[in-house]
Amino acid sequence: MIINGVTIDATFAEAFPMKATRVIITAQNAKWALIAAQAMTGFATSVIACGCEAGIERNLSPDETPDGRPGVSVMLFAMGGKGLAKQLETRAGQCVLTSPTSALFAGITSDSKIPLGKNLRYFGDGFQIAKVINGRRYWRIPVMDGEFLTEASTGQVNAIGGGNFLVLAQSQPQALAACEAAIESMQKIPNVIMPFPGGVVRSGSKVGSKYKTLNASTNDAFCPTLKGQTATELSADIESVMEIVIDGLTQEDIAQAMRAGITAVCHLGLAAGINRISAGNYGGKLGPFHFHLQEIMA
Repeated sequence: MIINGVTIDATFAEAFPMKATRVIITAQNAKWALIAAQAMTGFATSVIACGCEAGIERNLSPDETPDGRPGVSVMLFAMGGKGLAKQLETRAGQCVLTSPTSALFAGITSDSKIPLGKNLRYFGDGFQIAKVINGRRYWRIPVMDGEFLTEASTGQVNAIGGGNFLVLAQSQPQALAACEAAIESMQKIPNVIMPFPGGVVRSGSKVGSKYKTLNASTNDAFCPTLKGQTATELSADIESVMEIVIDGLTQEDIAQAMRAGITAVCHLGLAAGINRISAGNYGGKLGPFHFHLQEIMA
C-alpha cells in the first residue's frame, strides 16, 4: 500500500489491556486549569517506569464543566485497578490539590469506582465538609486560598494501551514535522491520549535486553546509526525514525486516532521526506489487540 508516495508496511501495532479513568480539572481560568493538568500528567509516559501513562485529552469550555469554569480533561492508564487508584490519588493530592483555584471532578461513569477525593479529604484535618448533590458525593476541603472542591470518586473502565505507529523519514527534522502534524490531527479524536512528550517518542523500545536488569531496550532494528551492526529494518535513505504511542478506551478509538495521524503524515508525503509508516510489535506475544496498518488505512 502506497499513499502519496509513502509506503504503509504490511504489519501491525500490538497493544495490551489496561485500566483507565478520566478526571476533569477546573480553575479560575484556563491558564491555571492547564497548569494543574500538566503537573498531574508529568512523568507519566510509560508504565515501564512511571507507574501510569497519563495525558491531557482536551481543553474544556465553561459550559462543559461541572462548575461552569474553564477546565481540562485528563486521562490516566495503568496495568491494573490498584495501580491506577494509587497513581490517581497521589497525583491528585500533589498536583491538583496544591494548584491555586483548582477543583477536581469525575470524568467517566462506571460501576467500578476508585477514590478521587475520598481520602484527600483528610487533608482538611477534620474541617472538611461533605455534600451530596444529585446522588454524587463531593468534599469541600479548606485550603489557604479558599476551598478545594473535589468529587469523592470517579469511574474506572477497561481500556487499551500501546497502539502505535512509526514514521520513517529521510531526516530528523522531517520525521519530527510529520509527527507534529499527526499529533495535531490525533488530538481531535476523543477517548485517546498520546502519553509521551508532545505525543512523540524517539526512543522506541523492544522487549528484553542483553542486560538482565532491563526489561526493555532500544529498538535497534529501527535505529539508523545501527544499520551496519544489526538486522536493520531501514533502507539506506532513512535517517530518522519516530514513534507515536496511543492509549484509548476502545479498539475503535485507537484505530480512529491512528487513521487520523497516519493520514496527516501521508498528506505531507514523500515530497516532505517521509518514506514509510510502520509499527511496533513483538510477534503477537505482548498483547491481544492487533492494529493492522493497511486495514486501518484501507
